[in-house]
Amino acid sequence: MAFKPLHDRVLVRRIEGDEKTAGGLIIPDNAKEKPAEGEIVSVGEGARKDSGELIAMAVKAGDKVLFGKWSGTEVKIDGEDLLIMKESDILGIM
Repeated sequence: MAFKPLHDRVLVRRIEGDEKTAGGLIIPDNAKEKPAEGEIVSVGEGARKDSGELIAMAVKAGDKVLFGKWSGTEVKIDGEDLLIMKESDILGIM
């Protein structure tokens, strides 16, 4: 992929959730919530302090992460639906 996020932004691919409940019921597409977990596709260089010093990113490409339900901006790159968000929108690494 030729896209690289700037500064402290990351490009995330959503990981789809289960199609069935624990009891075995199939969940229809219109009843599913958007998953709040994903895989990091690409990361920027990191933020800069006022002094110009680079603050390294805590995540890297390939990390599986949890993020807020309404985090990020949906974009379509190379025909794939992805999210661009700031590193601070990521809640944790799995």
